[in-house]
Amino acid sequence: MFDKILIANRGEVALRVIRACRELDIRTVAVYSEADRDSLHVRFSDEDICIGPPPARDSYLNIPRILAAAEITGADGIHPGYGFLAENGDFAEICERSGLVFIGPTADQIRKMGDKAEARRTMTAAGVPVVPGSQGTVGDEEEAVVEARRIGFPVIIKAAAGGGGKGMRLGENEEQLRRAFVMARNEAKAAFDDPSVYLEKYIQRPRHVEIQVMGDQHGEVVHFGERDCSVQRRHQKLIEESPSPALDEDLRRRMGDAAVRAGQSIGYQSAGTVEFLLDLDGSFYFMEMNTRIQVEHPVTEAVTAVDLVKEQIRVAAGERLAVHAPPALRGHAIECRINAEDPENGFRPSPGLITAFHAPGGPGIRIDTHVYAGYRVPPYYDSLIAKLIVRANDRDEALSRAYHALDEFIIEGVRTTIPFLQRVLSHPDFAAGDVDTHFIERLA
Repeated sequence: MFDKILIANRGEVALRVIRACRELDIRTVAVYSEADRDSLHVRFSDEDICIGPPPARDSYLNIPRILAAAEITGADGIHPGYGFLAENGDFAEICERSGLVFIGPTADQIRKMGDKAEARRTMTAAGVPVVPGSQGTVGDEEEAVVEARRIGFPVIIKAAAGGGGKGMRLGENEEQLRRAFVMARNEAKAAFDDPSVYLEKYIQRPRHVEIQVMGDQHGEVVHFGERDCSVQRRHQKLIEESPSPALDEDLRRRMGDAAVRAGQSIGYQSAGTVEFLLDLDGSFYFMEMNTRIQVEHPVTEAVTAVDLVKEQIRVAAGERLAVHAPPALRGHAIECRINAEDPENGFRPSPGLITAFHAPGGPGIRIDTHVYAGYRVPPYYDSLIAKLIVRANDRDEALSRAYHALDEFIIEGVRTTIPFLQRVLSHPDFAAGDVDTHFIERLA
């Protein structure tokens, strides 16, 4: 097991890793930018070290500074959290060459799943259903038109090297496809320094259902059930829940088996998520694999009673998985992401000083956050400031618990998405479980 882990991240996920390390009796090192000096992850770590000014490129994305911090503090492992360098194959490889254990999958696994076109080929070979699309990247507009005719309109253009909705455009006909193709390539180049794109059949009203997997260094891969992430805005998730109201036991088993095959096909090690699009007819298609711990991992922890971060650390240390079969999903869990944004003003970021902060409590309520009254939300990073996770005996009780917990959540000084989340939770379609990835567009 590790003696000391450096957490190459910030905010609530860094604090989450610190808590897991404490229970494993592992010392922790927090790195922080000058803007995060007063964050709780810095306060509660065993050691801390400043790695640069506020811009991420000068701090959290600066690999030499992070490695120097690990060397100075004597860390033997690095946990990347999510975002920043978590899915950077070069970073994972450099850690290994520097004698540090990267607490995640191998560099090759990150790269193989990070290249979306390569991931599609790998999944097809493994017998995992994929959305009909181009066999690889598409080089120009004319090739895109030929591929779209073969696939059938509408199609969606996606950046081969990215995610999060960047470099993603819809082509409903040839004329729109030509315009969208140029824009998608430009966006992909700007976001990922790689203009490569590929085409997929556009599924009209899909649900976004992902399967949590974990693999160890001894060849075992297990899934931990699903999370329904269909409530999202501009491809950014807002609310996640488990189990999905759209899955029965047979579909859950088939999707879980497909996710395990996906992990086994690359010898996957660590925590990961296989993301699927679920069509109205019950067909499901591989979308991508996230080779890291997810923002919404507490939803799975709530219904399986498995600490995924501790398990991730253990397998990185060479231990075998503690769970050898998919655990039963008990009760129902919902996570609401609370962002410092103004929903009434186009979800514009709302950085600033938090003047009052009161977290809800009671049975089945968990709050993951790094903020407090007197904390200043910086303008440089993602606007996520807290996650509300509730667990209850069934979905109706979880919906009620989540709504009233949001009602008790007091955050003053900055605008937040709490009122918008309550609006979603109380919507008749959401209450009925009748949502898809376009639900928020229709709500707005």
